[in-house]
Amino acid sequence: MPVYEYICEEDGERIELIRPMRDADAPVEDPSGRGRSFVRALTTPMVAAARSGGAAAPTGGGCCPCGKPGGMCGG
Repeated sequence: MPVYEYICEEDGERIELIRPMRDADAPVEDPSGRGRSFVRALTTPMVAAARSGGAAAPTGGGCCPCGKPGGMCGG
């Protein structure tokens, strides 16, 4: 399941929750029980860099930025 980050509208505290995609925008109960409101933060997926110091390889079998399916275009 994905990890989502939420921000408290009152004080800016950030929390992370593991929940199904269908519940990503569902209301979040204040973990400290103070009745604060949380909204989902817009974040980008984290991609690990290659250990050899080179560029990170594409993950998830996606497309190349050029739009060609199945990998890198080399350009």
